Amino acid sequence: MENNDKKNIFTRRSFLKGLGIGTVAVGASTITGCAGGEQHDTQQEPPIGKMTYRTCPTSGDKVSLLGYGMMRLPTKNDHIGERQNGEGEIDQEMVNKQVDYALEHGVNLFDTSPLYCRGNSETSLGIALARHDRKKYFISTKMSNMHEFTREASIEMFENSLKNLQTTYFDYYLWHNIGGSREEDGLDAMGLFNARFVENGIMEFLNQKKKEGVIRNLGFSYHGDVSIFDHALRLHDEGKVKFDFVLIELNYLDWKHAKEINDYNTNAEYLYGELEKRGLMAFVMEPLLGGRLSKLPDKLVAQLKQRDPDHSVASWAFRYAGTPKNVLCVLSGMTYMEHLKDNLCTYSPLRPLTNEEARFLDEHISKQIVDYKTIPCNDCKYCMPCPYGIDIPGILVHYNKCLSADHVVKSKADPAYNEARRAFLIGYDRSVPKLRQADHCIGCGKCISSCPQRINIPKELHRISDFVEAIKQGKDFKEQPS
Repeated sequence: MENNDKKNIFTRRSFLKGLGIGTVAVGASTITGCAGGEQHDTQQEPPIGKMTYRTCPTSGDKVSLLGYGMMRLPTKNDHIGERQNGEGEIDQEMVNKQVDYALEHGVNLFDTSPLYCRGNSETSLGIALARHDRKKYFISTKMSNMHEFTREASIEMFENSLKNLQTTYFDYYLWHNIGGSREEDGLDAMGLFNARFVENGIMEFLNQKKKEGVIRNLGFSYHGDVSIFDHALRLHDEGKVKFDFVLIELNYLDWKHAKEINDYNTNAEYLYGELEKRGLMAFVMEPLLGGRLSKLPDKLVAQLKQRDPDHSVASWAFRYAGTPKNVLCVLSGMTYMEHLKDNLCTYSPLRPLTNEEARFLDEHISKQIVDYKTIPCNDCKYCMPCPYGIDIPGILVHYNKCLSADHVVKSKADPAYNEARRAFLIGYDRSVPKLRQADHCIGCGKCISSCPQRINIPKELHRISDFVEAIKQGKDFKEQPS
């Protein structure tokens, strides 16, 4: 698929060097995708046999560029909103159907964790995959010992993952979510890292499992304190552990603006560059930032549609995430069949970004998104369940959605105040039951340490609660100073 079409080769020095695609180009005229509108619109069926694959250099695995993330699975009775808050019973029949469809269309990597879907994701995925030839797919799961990290509990988690996934080995296994801290237990980021992997001997345990072949490829996923990311790579450089891949957050907003949006985060340009130096392949998470990059403000959607009316807004983000040559797999949590079909179209096969398209996303679209100042919630639901029943992600997602739609109007003098006020309040009551809304937060702070983005969730909930109360009374909203 390589050619010399100069128009499809990035030339911007910093961006291109990081993406490493100066020698990879695909003529746009030779690629066809699925026509359609937004991610949930009616689409053409994606083609079979056209999936883009990348090769893992350490194992030789031929991995589909699109990986199926099993964090947000379909649930029964989703018409009453249970899919949104993740509390409904998993619809196993639908999971089976979507896994079958993904395999038929070339997806061969499925990623899960003992924590996903309140502990039910591995079991559900195991049921779906056990109906197929084990040699036809790759399983990725994680040492998710963030809450209970004794040696005994961690080993039990490992063994339960094998049992739940109905397998004797893991193709890809990760140290999950390094970089966080547990201030309530007196553990900073390095203290928590050492407690989870070093002091309890789990690093050695996983190294041994890799030697035995129970783990074929070992990696880690990262959020948070960049010194922990750097420390893990030093362990790799020193030979204390050998990683084959690393899971990072990479999308066109986070490439250069992650730290600008949330000081706790690290720009993907740096993360990817450090992996590239070592020849390590990247798995990509949050290509859509929990859906935020598929639900852009109308004026940004119009700008993207003007340039490419035949493909979804989400496809821009997936093309961006899949273009760098050292990206092995882009994970997507495809709850609906529509999500799966749209992403299959984007990667069957991939149309790598041109230099001009990358510049447009990086210098034009991203900067406008930053100006909206949305709360950096990716709807991962790690903060759930709240001990007081608050639907934290439901509240934050609704606020961000309304912010992007210009429905967060704080002054009565604004001509759009009444219309925006009505849209926000009606949508809020429909999205979040009254007893689970922001005004019921007591500020216990338990959610903060669970959040990969380290959002000060109580502060944001109280701010939203104050905003809701002000507009209910038809008043101006004046934020309290921090």
